[in-house]
Amino acid sequence: MPTVFDQLLDRFHGCLASVDSALVSDAVARIEWEMPVRSLDPRRLDCLRHLDRVAELAPKVVRPLARFVADHRGDLRWGQTYTASDFGQAFIDNYGWLEVFGTRGHFVNDDVAAGLLILGSDMVYPDHHHIAEEIYVPLTGGTEWRMGEDGFRVREAGEVIHHASNVSHAMRTGKEPLMALYIWRGGPLAQKSNIGSEGRN
Repeated sequence: MPTVFDQLLDRFHGCLASVDSALVSDAVARIEWEMPVRSLDPRRLDCLRHLDRVAELAPKVVRPLARFVADHRGDLRWGQTYTASDFGQAFIDNYGWLEVFGTRGHFVNDDVAAGLLILGSDMVYPDHHHIAEEIYVPLTGGTEWRMGEDGFRVREAGEVIHHASNVSHAMRTGKEPLMALYIWRGGPLAQKSNIGSEGRN
C-alpha cells in the first residue's frame, strides 16, 4: 500500500506534468523519479493554517495536490530558511516550505530540489537571490511577483516564473495566501538566500 510520502510524490509529479511549459517539461524529464525515501520527523509551522484556504483557491487540475497536503500537513516536515531577525515575526508566522525531494526533503535527490512554498496573505517576501536556478509555478493566483529591475506584476495560478542564477526576486501577496511549487537546480540546494537586490540583473 502506498505511503503518505509515495502519494505526495505521485501527486507532486502529476501536478508538474500538467504544466504546459517547455521549461517545466524539460525539468521533469531530467528528474530521476525513483528516489529513496528519507526518514524525517514531522514538523508543523504556524503558516499551515493557510492550507485549507489554499485548497479552496487552487484550480481543479492542482487541487488534488493542495488538498492532499492540507489533509496530511501533520505528517510532513515543514521548514523555514529565515528567522524573525531577517524579516520580522509576522513574516515567520506566515511563511514556510515543504521540500518533497532534495538534499533535506522526504525523498533523497542530490541534483535537484523541489517542493512547495507557503506565504500568508498581505505579506512581502523581500528581494533575495541565490546561486541555484529556480522555477516557480504558483498554485494560487493574485500574488504580485518582481524579478530583476522590473516592477511587481500579478501572476495567476499555473503561470511559470523563471529566476536565473543570482537574479533578485520578490513576492507580495494580497488578500489571499500563496502556495507555489518550486524547483531548484544548478546550485547549492540548501543555500540560504542572500537578502537584498545585489544579484539583480
